[in-house]
Amino acid sequence: MEKRKRFSAEDKVKILRDFIDNNLPVSSVSEKYQIHPNMIYRWKKQMLESAPEALSYSKKKSHKQLSDAERRIAELEALLAKREALIAELVEDNISLKKKTSGVNLTKNGSSRR
Repeated sequence: MEKRKRFSAEDKVKILRDFIDNNLPVSSVSEKYQIHPNMIYRWKKQMLESAPEALSYSKKKSHKQLSDAERRIAELEALLAKREALIAELVEDNISLKKKTSGVNLTKNGSSRR
């Protein structure tokens, strides 16, 4: 017995486009791709049934995506603010250490500050 051919979604679309765009008869398309004509009709029906969903604008999805994005932006802004505060603190510490050691001669252990 022969194994069934499995077609990916991209392959199905390619076959359907060949069938629809070129106005070819189902028999020639089925021979070209070695599939049963009923499969072409079944795929065409599935494509047309799912078209309204694919072409509609879903407000629920967009609002959910928008709120997720806004939440993520708020989290990132909070993280950025924490990092900026930490950097400012480190810079302050660095400046104060420089001021403390600017007049001191570092000749201990044979090292000098030149």
